Amino acid sequence: MAEAEIATKAPESDAMETQTSPAPAASAPAPAPRLSDHCTSDRPAPVGVASTGEITKLAEVDVYISKPADYPHTPSKLLLLLTNGTGHTSVNNQIQADRFASEGYVVVMPDLFDGDQAPNSKALVDEATTAPEQSSGEGALASFLDTFKIKAAETAKSFLIDMWLARHTEEKVMPILRKVIDAAKDEFADAISYGGGIYAVGYCFGGRYVLLLAAEKPVHQEGAGLGLPWSAATKPVDEEASQPKTVGPYIKAGALAHATLVSKDDFVGLKAPVSVVSVENDPMFPDEVRTAGEDYMTKNNVEHEVQVYPGVPHGFAVVGEYDDEHIKSAQETAFEQMLKWIKEH
Repeated sequence: MAEAEIATKAPESDAMETQTSPAPAASAPAPAPRLSDHCTSDRPAPVGVASTGEITKLAEVDVYISKPADYPHTPSKLLLLLTNGTGHTSVNNQIQADRFASEGYVVVMPDLFDGDQAPNSKALVDEATTAPEQSSGEGALASFLDTFKIKAAETAKSFLIDMWLARHTEEKVMPILRKVIDAAKDEFADAISYGGGIYAVGYCFGGRYVLLLAAEKPVHQEGAGLGLPWSAATKPVDEEASQPKTVGPYIKAGALAHATLVSKDDFVGLKAPVSVVSVENDPMFPDEVRTAGEDYMTKNNVEHEVQVYPGVPHGFAVVGEYDDEHIKSAQETAFEQMLKWIKEH
């Protein structure tokens, strides 16, 4: 098993980390990428493994649902699985849901993108680098053209991803989650009751939404209009307090792996316990954001754990085949970390 590094919560240690890798003083830092290829492309699926759940609808939202083999005869808990950009139709994501289902969870994996999964950016570059054989005399020209095509593909990739992200903002995704959560309260009331609430895990794009669902936000705040959370809906509502000033959290506990698009503000208001799987030196989840989040959670007594995994790529925790034994081991360790967290909460 790969041993993840426990991220420090001590301010002096954070300061030492900052000193060991100072930002260049001569020029402004390059903007961090917003999504990686690992967020928009699947690794090869595990050999001989097929998904076992089904795609259906909850409140007119497409969802992949995977259940324990003995449910409902044996009580189970409800788990939301929020995906990367490849979405609920990805076989790897479905197998990931099945793994949690085999551990005693009714897993609901919603289509966060309304049928518009992220463009497969890897295919653009692969197409650009695939060219017919050239004669020796055309080698220099071919090399130049290959470089040009790769640059053009990278530009097109960035443009397509930016356009896709503009279509799938918090204002678009949160209403989808509202519909799914509200429908799940009826469809899987037994599982929610048995677990004392809803659990959530998220990867890449979906990781940020675990944080948002784990937080308490003012009613007027953008993206907070999800109705009353399960915990509030199960309690008597005093007439004078029928119009709450805050909403959330919507989940009992959550775990997220290599989240993307997370800002420091996304940690504000966190209430539910969260476990964070982080990649060392990950530009999609910068150290500055991670340590700011750790500081906030520590100062506000939010139960949490953060583990930093060295020597692995962004997206490593999502089901998919790797040749590198270290990555394979880290993938299994990350799954066990997230599973252990939700089981203990």
